[in-house]
Amino acid sequence: MTPFGPRNKQTTTEASATNMNPETPRRPRIAVDLIIEMEGDRIVLIRRRNPPHGWALPGGFLEYGESLEAAAVREGQEETGLAVELIQQLHTYSDPARDPRGHTVSTVFIARAHGMPRAGDDAGDVRTVSLAELPAPLAFDHEKILADYLALQQQRVP
Repeated sequence: MTPFGPRNKQTTTEASATNMNPETPRRPRIAVDLIIEMEGDRIVLIRRRNPPHGWALPGGFLEYGESLEAAAVREGQEETGLAVELIQQLHTYSDPARDPRGHTVSTVFIARAHGMPRAGDDAGDVRTVSLAELPAPLAFDHEKILADYLALQQQRVP
């Protein structure tokens, strides 16, 4: 027993099978998303292969024992084939309704990459777009995330 409830030493499969057990503590999932800046003031979007479908920022769930930064670099590479360089953390988004699959807390990183992105892992397609030509709607709360990113970019311009 820990101060936060019973210690859970289950495998991922066992844990997912017990999510319906009222004695199992419910916790938000932790994720990362990336705004990958490319040449020509473009960013990378992926078309999600799995529900919820649609265009989204690259990202995914933190693995046990992994830092947020390592997860961001891994997810960027897995979903876009790009070696990303993290520039800064934008913000952490925690609205329980941001992900229709359940309460997910996501830390968003701004990153840079060079080369040609290619879809991999959960991405059915990938493309670079300017902020002026974003497809709508975007999955999750990614429109809000990109609005926050754009506001940050405008603050940087003297």
